[in-house]
Amino acid sequence: MKKEFTARETDRIIEMAWEDRTPFEAIKYQFGLREDKVKSFMKRNLKFSSYKLWRKRVENCKTKHVAKRVAGINRFKCSRQRLTGNQIAKR
Repeated sequence: MKKEFTARETDRIIEMAWEDRTPFEAIKYQFGLREDKVKSFMKRNLKFSSYKLWRKRVENCKTKHVAKRVAGINRFKCSRQRLTGNQIAKR
């Protein structure tokens, strides 16, 4: 079953996929896309050259997979981020 995402959700998925500290598990938790689906999503929504750069970056990034992270990081989002939504809370 293929889910259609709004333009805002699409932008957020792409942003989360590019972020080094956001693991694939966070994208799955928030949008229901497993790692393989994120890769195909990125391939469909990026220029091919951008997709190749992203794939190279993801392969070398130790923080994109929860299992490869250091033990001290046990959350998906920044400690300053609100409990709901994707906005950083004002200080």
